[in-house]
Amino acid sequence: MTTYRKKLLYTLITLVMVVLMAVGFLLGHLFKSYYIKTFNERIQNETFFISTYIKEHGGIESFLEKGKTAKLTPLLDSNLTILSKSGEILYDSTSSNEILKSHANVLRKITLEKGLKNGEGYEVVEGESDLHYYWKTVEKDGEIEGFVVHSNEIEAIHQVNKQMWQILIICLGVALIIILMLASKITSYYTRPIEEATMAAIELAKGNYGTRTFGRHTDETGMLTTSLNILARNLQETEIAREMNQDRLETLVENIGSGVLLIDSKGYTTLINREFKKSFRVNAATFLFQEYYSVIKDQEVIAIIEEIFRTEKTIKRQVKIPLAIERKHFEIYGAPIIGNHDEWKGILLIFHDITELKRLEQMRKDFVANVSHELRTPITSIKGFSETLLDGALKDEKTLKHFLSIILKESDRLQELIQELLNLSKMEQQEFVLNAGVVDITKVLGEIQEMLIGKLKEKEVSLEIKTSPEPVFIEGESDRIKQVFINLITNALTYTPNGGRVTVDIIENEQTVDITVQDNGIGIEEKELPRIFERFYRIDKARSRDSGGTGIGLAIVKHIIEVHKGKINVESTPGTGTTFTVTLNKSLKGKM
Repeated sequence: MTTYRKKLLYTLITLVMVVLMAVGFLLGHLFKSYYIKTFNERIQNETFFISTYIKEHGGIESFLEKGKTAKLTPLLDSNLTILSKSGEILYDSTSSNEILKSHANVLRKITLEKGLKNGEGYEVVEGESDLHYYWKTVEKDGEIEGFVVHSNEIEAIHQVNKQMWQILIICLGVALIIILMLASKITSYYTRPIEEATMAAIELAKGNYGTRTFGRHTDETGMLTTSLNILARNLQETEIAREMNQDRLETLVENIGSGVLLIDSKGYTTLINREFKKSFRVNAATFLFQEYYSVIKDQEVIAIIEEIFRTEKTIKRQVKIPLAIERKHFEIYGAPIIGNHDEWKGILLIFHDITELKRLEQMRKDFVANVSHELRTPITSIKGFSETLLDGALKDEKTLKHFLSIILKESDRLQELIQELLNLSKMEQQEFVLNAGVVDITKVLGEIQEMLIGKLKEKEVSLEIKTSPEPVFIEGESDRIKQVFINLITNALTYTPNGGRVTVDIIENEQTVDITVQDNGIGIEEKELPRIFERFYRIDKARSRDSGGTGIGLAIVKHIIEVHKGKINVESTPGTGTTFTVTLNKSLKGKM
């Protein structure tokens, strides 16, 4: 804004200088014209006076004879020349050697060319010092006797004009300085509010709505600053409200549990949220502001987008999308975005991840199918053998005993299955309470080893429990902990061939205890590892069913470990063996 002030000041200075110079030239010209006019009038009056005086004293001859020139010349401030009718110089106030040739030529021109035609007149000879001549005839007895010529240099006028210009320049210079001082004050006074208002407007344009101006005037500039302050305050309040709404919207969009994709009317992606980036593993830098069909790979999603563009209707559809090594199920809700004036603005797509729901639904179906199958097998056996006995097998004591033993075995299996289902259902209830205490894990594992001696001898499998001589205490319920490791060790024995080995190792950490159950059995395929803790899921269905397993043992194990706030991990290599690692919290009370 200093440039604006300088421009205004320079404009005023230029204008003032032009005006002062014009006034100076005009005054100089007027003064010069007035002085020359006065000078010429004085010469004319003096010439007329001398001509009349000579005429009244008897003419030129009488005037010269009486010596009147000696009295008249000192009274004049100019040259006096008296000529005869023929142009002869009868008298000249200058000495004879001072009469220049040019002066004589001018006198001759006056008398011979103009004097006889005109009774009086002017003649100006320009040069270094301009000579002004005024001549008038002298008559005697009605005839021209001669001429009186009055001449003078105008050099004095030049001196006066020079002094006049000096005075004028000094006056104009002083006036210019005074005007510049006043102009600087005035421009500063009137431009400062405009500068402040402009700076405030620039800050507002940059987005700094907290800027304010301080008006000290009551005129239009004061109204300008006041209006600007009101505008800034309104913009600040609007910006605060906009930022709050923007933050709320961004927080809502970013933290919503479903993926959000926004596509504009031209088909460019303009918005994705955190869940979308996480679900589809995309980078915002390469995904945003691109054509949707160039960044979206799934053809079903592209078909949904194109259908919304074509029909301008809301669509709700379930799709299965492959992502890396897994497939996820999404429920896509797509809606067109149309403005207040039926202006097409784009499409909004919301991706609800229903993979877990689909998995649970499939688990429910599998559970129902597996429970039905598991219950049908013993019930079918019981029913079949009962019908056989009723048809006449009761009379054969050996057959009767054999069938009744089978019925009892199947009844026990059915009872065990129902009991384990009840236990699993009870543990999944929120009101399930764990009677936690201090458990010596070495003692529990020793008891399990004694329980499984018969089975170990039957399969010729060795069971080794590696532990320290000192007891290892954990927090938990003794019966539940025993149930966990009975299941794990029994499974290890079941899937380990004759002559195999099962090793249980106890590793103490600072706050936890790791118990590993390792076998060298058939192992588990990597793709089956995530499902081994599902109910009724069997790796080798024939072997597990022959061994009397129900298929929910590992599901119970997982729930018991979770209730104890522990962890269970599994590592396996087909043909090499499987290792289950159970991590439980150490009890500090047992060492006190």
